[in-house]
Amino acid sequence: MALCIVVLGVVFLGLCFCTALLRWNEVKYRKLKSLPPGRMGWPLFGETTEFLKQGPSFMKNQRARYGSFFKSHILGCPTIVSMDPEINRYILMNEAKGLVPGYPQSMLDILGKCNIAAVHGSTHKYMRGALLALVSPPVIKDQLLPKIDHFMRSHLANWDDRVIDIQQKTKEMAILSSLNQIAGTESVSMSQEFMPEFFKLVLGTLSLPINLPGTNYHQGFQARKNVTGILERLVRERRASNETHHDMLGILMNGGENRHKLTDEEIIDQMITILYSGYETVSTTSMMAVKYLHDHPHVLQELRKEHLAIRERKKSDDTIDWNDFKSMRFTRAVIFETSRLATIVNGVLRKTTKDMELNGFVIPKGWRIYVYTREINYDPRLYPDPLTFNPWRWMDKSSDSQNYFFIFGGGMRQCPGKELGIAEISTFLHYFVTKYRWEEVGGDKLMKFPRVEAPNGLHIRVSSH
Repeated sequence: MALCIVVLGVVFLGLCFCTALLRWNEVKYRKLKSLPPGRMGWPLFGETTEFLKQGPSFMKNQRARYGSFFKSHILGCPTIVSMDPEINRYILMNEAKGLVPGYPQSMLDILGKCNIAAVHGSTHKYMRGALLALVSPPVIKDQLLPKIDHFMRSHLANWDDRVIDIQQKTKEMAILSSLNQIAGTESVSMSQEFMPEFFKLVLGTLSLPINLPGTNYHQGFQARKNVTGILERLVRERRASNETHHDMLGILMNGGENRHKLTDEEIIDQMITILYSGYETVSTTSMMAVKYLHDHPHVLQELRKEHLAIRERKKSDDTIDWNDFKSMRFTRAVIFETSRLATIVNGVLRKTTKDMELNGFVIPKGWRIYVYTREINYDPRLYPDPLTFNPWRWMDKSSDSQNYFFIFGGGMRQCPGKELGIAEISTFLHYFVTKYRWEEVGGDKLMKFPRVEAPNGLHIRVSSH
């Protein structure tokens, strides 16, 4: 009993101290120049709980109260939230002016300190160079697209006359396709051990960094250790064999065209980066494209028309080549519109390296800036009738809205694997819509925040043409 009283007393004093610290910080920075409007919430946790529970409605309420540029305390740190398209564009295009990546500690802990999202300056330059060497258009054209085509044919081969969970199938598709590109034939033997650990790792990246058993962070951090162990074993076996491998891991280990030879730790973090960055966008965009195509038959008809025209030019066993991929203009529009409407990525985080003036306010050094792009995707000034699934809006390349479409990031931080992800989704859609028809079984619900997911799966009945 006495121990409980002591513990409660310590907690109370700690809360009082944190409250005083938050108030002191606000007073301190108000002297520099007024901070944006907003509130900091509870000590330590800030407004994180409300943000994660309420999601978009929390952001809308804050914007209605404080405008499109306000302060908060979410994901463990003082944060400025920006929903203004012009300011967001400026932030993403001007990293050198006192802004660096500012992702949550949970994400950095789990993805690794050599992750491309965690580094900046010269380190970011050579890490990005190493990644671009793996996913450049010539590499996609000559090496990756044939692998993706072969994988997709195999993955979709036995779906006829079955009820499948398209969410689970696209998750498996995204991770297995990436593993195949990274480790070639060796990916088959390691996939069953790797996948469950990787799924836990992903869940842990968007969580409060509380390392207690049962929390997503704890499970994600443990999963990272297991994933790292599997990849370290793969690297050791490769070094012991002295064989030449023409896959991503082979290029990373040999240095490729990158003058800076990566350490084993950097190689492993790069592999995790490739797997993580492609996994959620490819799997969720593919699932939601199937959903939207089902709900909009006229869009499906136009998409199927584009892909049947490609098949008519080819023999049944001919693969998709680079020219076929580049001709999929409507498919690309479907992918962009799916990404916009589903909003698979809510925004990106930056951190200030010095006190800096932005939008008429001084943002203190060390604060995060959450470039919240979700609401921009539904801005009627940029996207007329914004809640309608309309891929045709992307067929006009001069559309001003494309200047504010940050689903793949922006500036020097734009996702280096953008074209690879589009190629994977396009190839999946090609074989899915030309081979099959489908209908929803019913009863499935979708959540849009903090991740786009179907909590109970998204089940469809598939049949061949």
